[in-house]
Amino acid sequence: MSTDELRRAGVDTVEGRLTRTSASTLSSTAGATTRTVAPVTRGRALVRAVVWATDASRAAASAISVAARSAARTVRPAGVLIAAAASVGLVLGLVFGWVEWMVAGVVALVLLVMAVPFLFGARSYDVDLTLAHERVVAGQGVVGEIVVRNHGNRLALPGRIDIPVGSGLVEFGVPLLRPGHTISQPLDIPDLRRGIVTVGPATTVRSDPIGLLRREHAFDDVHDLYVHPRTTTVPSTSAGLIRDLEGSPTRRLVDADMSFHAIREYAPGDSRRQIHWKSTAKTGQLMVRQYEESRRSRMAIVLGIAEAEYADADEFELAVSCAASLGLRAVHDDRDFDIVVGSEVPRVVRGRLRSIQRIPAPAPRPMLDGFSGIDLLENTMPIEDVCRLTAEANERLSIAFVIAGSRVSLTRLRQAALAFPGDTAVVAIMCDERAHPRMQPVAGLTVLTVGTLDDLSGLLLRGAAS
Repeated sequence: MSTDELRRAGVDTVEGRLTRTSASTLSSTAGATTRTVAPVTRGRALVRAVVWATDASRAAASAISVAARSAARTVRPAGVLIAAAASVGLVLGLVFGWVEWMVAGVVALVLLVMAVPFLFGARSYDVDLTLAHERVVAGQGVVGEIVVRNHGNRLALPGRIDIPVGSGLVEFGVPLLRPGHTISQPLDIPDLRRGIVTVGPATTVRSDPIGLLRREHAFDDVHDLYVHPRTTTVPSTSAGLIRDLEGSPTRRLVDADMSFHAIREYAPGDSRRQIHWKSTAKTGQLMVRQYEESRRSRMAIVLGIAEAEYADADEFELAVSCAASLGLRAVHDDRDFDIVVGSEVPRVVRGRLRSIQRIPAPAPRPMLDGFSGIDLLENTMPIEDVCRLTAEANERLSIAFVIAGSRVSLTRLRQAALAFPGDTAVVAIMCDERAHPRMQPVAGLTVLTVGTLDDLSGLLLRGAAS
């Protein structure tokens, strides 16, 4: 065989060998690919199944939770007993063949089915709640009106409307209403105590005669009724025990003010406008005027709200009324004043945290609204600490009224008075419904004991005259 023939044969052999190798490699690779893709596909399907099962379980749990809440709102305790009697009676009657149990279960089931139609039309009403006044005085009542309209196209079955008034409840019966028919009923809320009373929302109630099922629908109409404290008229001259409105002179000397004091020699930095030229001409040296600082009558009203400082709730109401009366007089006289009460302090930091709050007093209405929201607090600072923070937060106080309950001793009142500067007049008002009205000076302060709100005006007038 020639060299060319051998070369051609070898090439063909090599090419055939390469071809077989490539074919086998490709086939084996394809097989491996096929074997790899199959587990991946099965894994993805398994993940999808797990995700679907998880979503389905969450949706079922949410639906069961919503149904349970709806059932809890709809089924009354009597309905729960009837449903349990129906279930037990039917199961025992069918399993053991007890006719009596089966009859009891059927009767209970019939009662539940008959109660369902009474729930229809709970939202077919349109209820409008109005009040004649949004602000009243403690001890007074308020009137309003409830307007009910059937805005549906069908008859509205008789029902009931519940209106929460604070912690109480007012009920109204609604008769059978034709489509588009409207009825109105008066709302009378008598003798309210001081506070912020929430009136509403009006709630339509559908229930069967036996009381097995109940369906409610609440409207969005809610009113905040401010019940202001009772107040009395305080004489203007005794509101701050400082009769001037422009200010009263003090012992502090300043270079410019209203109350002239003396003339002194000129010192570098003095204003040339204060030079007294007549004295300068007589002495031959520059002389300037010197004044006493005039201080405007600034008042602080400190009200203790610690529960341990009052004998009962009525005594606290008397204290709030006294503070509100002083505040009203100060607003009418256009005085600068602050109304300060203690803040609630968490039990874990009691004794380490000090905090006060101020009642806004730009006008009588917002001030009285602020007094409506004051309540006794169990965890708050004592009256002495409240006075100390008030003195630190307010400079140049002319007078401070400290209002406390009968459980605050005179020693504590003296400690409260020592928290203020020495030139601040301190008047303590002790509220005690069992005591006779009296006024007594005690170690740098004046203590007024009031048994009723009417005693405040006479005692303040006597103190101003003395």
